[in-house]
Parts: sequence; structure tokens; C-alpha cells
Amino acid sequence: MPHTNPLVFAGIAPHPPIMVPEVGRDAIAEVRSSIDGMASLTQRIIDCGAETVVVISPHAPLDPSAFVAYDGPQLYGDFANFRAPTATAHAELDEELLNEITLAAAEENLVVMRIRGFDLDHGTAVPLYFLQRNGWNGKVVALGYSFLSNDEHLRFGRCVRAAIQKLGHRVAFVASGDLSHRLKPGAPAGYNSEAHFFDEAVVDAIRSCEVNRIIDIDQELRRTAGECGYRSMLVACGVIDQTNPNCEVINYEAPFGVGYLVAQLLSSYAGLPPAASADRADETSAYPDIPALARQTVETFVTTGEIIHAPDPPATAGGSDFLSARAGCFVSIKTREGELRGCIGTVDPVKDTLAEEIIANAISAATRDPRFSPVQKSELPNLKYSVDVLSPPERCAFEDLDPEIYGVIVEDESGFRRGLLLPGLEGIKTATQQVEIASSKAGIPSGTPVKLSRFRADRYSE
Repeated sequence: MPHTNPLVFAGIAPHPPIMVPEVGRDAIAEVRSSIDGMASLTQRIIDCGAETVVVISPHAPLDPSAFVAYDGPQLYGDFANFRAPTATAHAELDEELLNEITLAAAEENLVVMRIRGFDLDHGTAVPLYFLQRNGWNGKVVALGYSFLSNDEHLRFGRCVRAAIQKLGHRVAFVASGDLSHRLKPGAPAGYNSEAHFFDEAVVDAIRSCEVNRIIDIDQELRRTAGECGYRSMLVACGVIDQTNPNCEVINYEAPFGVGYLVAQLLSSYAGLPPAASADRADETSAYPDIPALARQTVETFVTTGEIIHAPDPPATAGGSDFLSARAGCFVSIKTREGELRGCIGTVDPVKDTLAEEIIANAISAATRDPRFSPVQKSELPNLKYSVDVLSPPERCAFEDLDPEIYGVIVEDESGFRRGLLLPGLEGIKTATQQVEIASSKAGIPSGTPVKLSRFRADRYSE
């Protein structure tokens, strides 16, 4: 089931500047898999709806007894030191979240020291560069770690998590760092025949979704590896503390004797896939195309009158079948010109699985929406489909609403009249508009006291 934990994603990203095309030039062919991995990681962050990304880098200025944070209001970095001054990364600081992290750390007797934010280190700038080039835009908190103990890095990660939970905004956490630097003769830190065991241990811990094995890794092996990402990963382990991990190794390679890992440790909806769109779906995807299930349902029913059977879904990386989860959903049908042709859904699931919920609501949207006549066979080639999968609704106050992030349910005092509006609808910019329209749909007169609930919705569109 979808959940409302504001920590929606946690992952690991490599940071060799050679990945940046303006820096690496022809050499980027050697790290193409890592570049593609960063595109995948970015898309997952986008799909999870992260408003802010927190990055922790091993190459920020180090303080022996304090964690560091780049100060704002603007964060900026470029690759002039790598002969590519035109390649830049810049973002607005999430001041509110950084303040909460600082306070949460202080409660644990940990210090966060602010440093100038106009010269980001490459361990921060490289992940931010790829996040922005691949379509993510939002606020950033950029951190660096310290010479404190491993346990204190774990505790700092828990402080970051506590701050995220307090604010309730959707946040992704990215641990920047490379693995062993000693994998091949001629590697930057020299060669050690034992170094590969460190990388194998980390990769296997993530593939098996046993992230505590990273915490417990042999420290002598870590020193042998000459790594630069271990403490970033420790903080990430603290951030996802007491959350069910949803792990995946997106990519691992070591073309220059340094281990580059792109990985997912936590994803927003552990039972559901990242939201997909037709322009990035491919035959090797681990997840079925959710809108395609709605399309197949409608086309089969309208053409033959038969109701298709729910498919047997593949497992997600976390091991659960997302179409076997129970969740409410809305199926929307539009013409290719963008005109609504039908929309029916359920807030609370009535079927045993999400797949069955989609099938039932797709048929209802095509044939039972009272605003439209039933879809005809001749219309089918000109239709497109989207599915909104809903989180469980939660009671809220008016000031808790945000029409870009949350859908709303309004009820009159008796609970007899009820109206719903999905989030992210074109033209609805304020909570006042959202509540007024939802109330109107329910037949609740303007000015009538209403009870409010909010929910999130992940949209899967063709």
C-alpha cells in the first residue's frame, strides 16, 4: 500500500567528474552505464514526488567535530577546476529543512556548521548536475560529514530523518561517494588485490536488502579499499532507520579501478513501482505498464463484452507484488486532444488487489460515468488512459492542504455529502479553489462547514 512517510527515496550516487560530458568528453563512453544509472535514479526521485533533495558528500570541507552544511540562499558549483567552467549546478537551499536538521542534531549533541555555499565540492556538484540535467528541479540541502565515529554518523542520519518527518515535506536523500579506489593496477590510490571484496560486500548487502551489513562491514577491509563513500552510506543507513528498505543495485562498474555504484535503498511506495510514462517505458522494465492495463480492460470490454482477468504481476525489487497490494485508484480516459471522456474511482479499495481495482474502475470510467455516454468501439483508437493510485486519506486542517501535492475529500457535518478532487489538476492553484470545487461536486452549498481529508496520488499516464 502507498504510505505517507515524507522520506520518499534514499539512494547512493557516484561522483567522478569524468561522468560530466563537458569534463569527460570522449571518455564518458567508459562510464556510460553510470550516466544511465543516474538518469534512472533521477527518474525515481521525480516519480516519488520529492520536493527537496538532501545530498551528503565526502568532499565537502571537513571539520573534525562537526558536520557541515552549505549555506544559501543559493547553492552553486561548477567544474572550472576540471576545465569545464560552463558545466554548472545550482539550486535554492531548503532553509527550513536545514534549520530542522540543525536543531535535531543539537538535541543529540551533534553540531552542524554552515559554510559558504557558492563553491560546491564535486561530490555534491556531480549528483546535483545529473539530477537537474535529467529533469528534477527542487530545493537542496547539501551536507558534508566529519571525523566523528561511525556511530555518530548513524545518529546524524537519524537526525536528518527526524527533521524530514517533522516538516512532512517529500524529501529524497542521496549519499554521494565512490567505493574502492584500488581495484586495478594504475588505479588512483594504487592497487590492492583484496580491495574488490569491499565493493562486493556493499553491492551484495544492497542486492539482498540487508543494509545493516554495510554498518557492520569489516573496517580493516574498508581501509584496504581506499574508499570515499562509506560514511555517506552510514548517514544514509541512519536516515532509513526503522523504515523497510526497498533496495536495488541500479548499476555498478569500475572502468578505471574505482567502484562506481548507483543504488536505491528506499523508494516511496514499497509495494508500488515508480510512476511510469509511455515515453520511457521499454521491454526490459521490471514493472507492467499500469495505463496499459486500463487500456486493455476497456478495449476488451467494449469490443467483446468480456472482463479480463487480473495479470500475474512481477515482483518489485523489494520483493512484493505491487499489483497484488490493496489501494484505491481513479482511472481517467481522455481523447488524444485532451478532452475528458470518463473518470471513475475509489478512495477506499473495494477489491482484493490493485489490479482488480484498476480493471473495475476502468470499465466504470468507460461505461458508467453519468456525465458521458458509454465509450464506443469506433472511439478506442483516439483514447488515452491514466491511473491515479491513492494513499489512505488522513484527516487534516485547511492549512494542511496543497493542491499540487494532496488531493482533498470534503464532507458535510453529517457525512452524507462527500466530494473529492485529485491533486495536480490544471488551473487549480489554491486550497480555496480545491475545496470550493470539491464541495460543489458534492452538492454542498458554499459557506457550509465541512470536514477535510487529504491524500496523495501517484499518477501513471500514457
